[in-house]
Amino acid sequence: MSEPSEKINRLDFGHPPETVEFWKRCARESLALTPAPLYVFASGPVAERLAELEAEMVAAGFRSATTNQKSPLGFRHWLSFKTQPLRPLLNWWRASGRPIEVVSEFELRAVLAEGFAPENILVNGPAKHYWLSAFELPELSVNFDSAAEAEALLPLAKRQNWRLGVRILTSQEFDPENPANPTQFGLEPVAAVAVLKKLLASQVRVETVHFHLRTNVSAVHMFEQAIAEVAEVCRAAEFSPLHLDVGGGVPVRHVLSRGSKVYDGEFGLRSFARMLRQSVKVMPSLQEVWLENGRFMTAGSGALVVKILEVKERRGLRQLICDGGRTLHAITSVWEQHALIPLETHAGPEVLTVVHGPTCMAFDQLARIPLPRSLSPGDHLVWLDAGAYHLPWETQFSHGHAAICWQDEAGLRVVRPHQTFADWWGHWQ
Repeated sequence: MSEPSEKINRLDFGHPPETVEFWKRCARESLALTPAPLYVFASGPVAERLAELEAEMVAAGFRSATTNQKSPLGFRHWLSFKTQPLRPLLNWWRASGRPIEVVSEFELRAVLAEGFAPENILVNGPAKHYWLSAFELPELSVNFDSAAEAEALLPLAKRQNWRLGVRILTSQEFDPENPANPTQFGLEPVAAVAVLKKLLASQVRVETVHFHLRTNVSAVHMFEQAIAEVAEVCRAAEFSPLHLDVGGGVPVRHVLSRGSKVYDGEFGLRSFARMLRQSVKVMPSLQEVWLENGRFMTAGSGALVVKILEVKERRGLRQLICDGGRTLHAITSVWEQHALIPLETHAGPEVLTVVHGPTCMAFDQLARIPLPRSLSPGDHLVWLDAGAYHLPWETQFSHGHAAICWQDEAGLRVVRPHQTFADWWGHWQ
């Protein structure tokens, strides 16, 4: 379904039973190969989200960049590398012929090592003039984040025939922790006009305007307002863009805020696609709309599997101490609630339970929810929707990295073993 559901089940957060069973099966098969704690990731959910988004865009009147459908305005999705820096996912995505977006030197080096051609790489992020100048990559797509970037990288961009764009700071982009403040990204409209005019006068290949609001944008109209502001910048600069890069922000499903707000409760893909098709009419020069919705695309493609090591009961509270948790594997649990499913079957009453990781921090709390009292040491829990940002924020707080399993058309396999002590400690000179 493309429109948000009206109700979220307290236990599974709206996941269909077949989805819960899929992840329980993946968890069992993974545990047969390697012990917990472990992540298991799968290509299937990514393919499903991509197909759903593409179907709504096509229905709204866009042409997919991977099909031969006849429409004057195309649509292209760039995989956000930072969201899930997983080598098998990169190779699976590259095999589909789709492009990728990076925001750092290491990410760029990684996608080049995995065989992505420069013309299929988009470089975003701040202060990249301090590292991107070391790369001679013709046909690269680069969105400038500041006037300093444009000044420093312009000679290289001209020499290598880069496809250039500018990131614009709109009124809809703000710091989620301090909504009165803007984020640190992009150019304010007046500065964006000046940079665009300079690029056009320099006769480089400037083709793109870009904005990115934030993660889990709650309403479609915020994108609509941002597009109107970007169009005004283009008019002021007398610039006719070929590409509008709207960044990410489509909210993830089946995940709640700490205040129990459903992130996609007021957001529908169909409404989003139709809004895009209508709003971009103010920029008749456009050939493609670009999206980079990493969280929406990958959040549901992973799960964290932990084992209960010990149980404590005091002051009316049951506490499960597990071999994985927030501090090591799921920092997003600070501001998100995910479905947490017992892997083994348990009957009997539920009691208020706090699920803790193994680190020496009271902060290490994965969830505080009713769970079966019959859960005991040796049982496993599966934390769903662990596909977005869990790997880049994984820590080594007194423990090594978890094992990682990957499931695709070829089956399930271990793609990263548990980190050994030698690896954990041996990097010191």
